[in-house]
Amino acid sequence: MNMVCLDLEGVLVPEIWISFAEATGIPELRRTTRDEPDYDKLMNFRLDLLKKNNLKLADIQRVISGMEPLSGAVDFARTLREKTQLVILSDTFEQFAQPLMAKLSFPTLLCNSLKIDGDGNVTGYALRQQNGKREAVKAFKSMNMRIFAAGDSFNDLAMIREADSGCLFRAPQAIREKCSDLKCYDTFDDMLEEINSFLVN
Repeated sequence: MNMVCLDLEGVLVPEIWISFAEATGIPELRRTTRDEPDYDKLMNFRLDLLKKNNLKLADIQRVISGMEPLSGAVDFARTLREKTQLVILSDTFEQFAQPLMAKLSFPTLLCNSLKIDGDGNVTGYALRQQNGKREAVKAFKSMNMRIFAAGDSFNDLAMIREADSGCLFRAPQAIREKCSDLKCYDTFDDMLEEINSFLVN
């Protein structure tokens, strides 16, 4: 049985933290896993910025509520679900994802959680598990699933390499150069063609 595992941000929806950076006028919040491979370092950097600027979970959720999936993503996800199983493996947080999942017709999502205090401040985060994307792919493979994986950032590489097949999608130039052995696509049609080839083999 086949399964497609996709990253969320940068693949199906815009980068949440970049959208929030633009809404708040804080350019430092634009930093993502495309720029920083150390996820813990990146999240602590973000948490410090939120605290310094007195920004709460509700402020982030207001921005997310106005976000839409990337152009073509809804049809792409629908087409995939007609062909095979689709699971989203993301380092986003359940407190962020719900409105975006609704707009994608609620595909299965495995992600992380934020720690929120009584005043709505984001005080920390809890990983679903260490190396969660790769471990999820390994678990699916242990159930005799054939996995195709795709993502755009440093934190997607282990997932893609653990899968039976996979590709980068709209990855920045630095990642394309570092991982020149991986195919990289820039349109949903091209990635769908690659996935279709995987599904029939």
